[in-house]
Amino acid sequence: MSHTLGIRQAQKQKTRQALLDAALELLEEQSLSSLGLREVTRAVGVAPTAFYRHFRSTADLGVALVEEALSSLHPTIRTIVSTAGDSDERITRAVELIGGHVRAHPAHVRFIAREQHGGVQPVREAIRGQLALFTEEVKAELAKDRAAEGWSDDDLLMLAGLYVDQMLVTASLFLEALGSEEQQRRVARLATRRLRLISIGREHWLD
Repeated sequence: MSHTLGIRQAQKQKTRQALLDAALELLEEQSLSSLGLREVTRAVGVAPTAFYRHFRSTADLGVALVEEALSSLHPTIRTIVSTAGDSDERITRAVELIGGHVRAHPAHVRFIAREQHGGVQPVREAIRGQLALFTEEVKAELAKDRAAEGWSDDDLLMLAGLYVDQMLVTASLFLEALGSEEQQRRVARLATRRLRLISIGREHWLD
């Protein structure tokens, strides 16, 4: 009996992932607010009623896509702002990791970039929630650095927000530059300069 339940659960998870993958592919060319569940189920080859075994609505599916796109990024974010290495080494590492992530997951990055200010409120809120978590995690990492001595919690949170915002901007620019190595290099140079500017401001904030 337990073996049968295990097979059913595996099949259910497989169908759920197929719906997520199909939706992500369809969202390459449209926003979530215009996506119909019948489009998604047709792409997977299941009946429209099967959709509701996995998601309450397309908004619910969108929230699941946010989790899929951003939740796995937390270790990467911590690596980007880790205290290992000097400032230039950290910045180089950050830009390389962001560019690599965009090249590996362009559809996820495009979805987040489009839906961050899109028309589906639960998805906007889910993205804001994940970004708030990123900011808190960056703040916690920054607080470990000796350079953070004397900083207030509010100022550290502000600095963390600047880093997270710049990471998002950089990811969007890398996405637009896909397919052109020269454009990718320009994005990397611009991102490096912007992060250096933030770092310089950080060094002199308490002056």
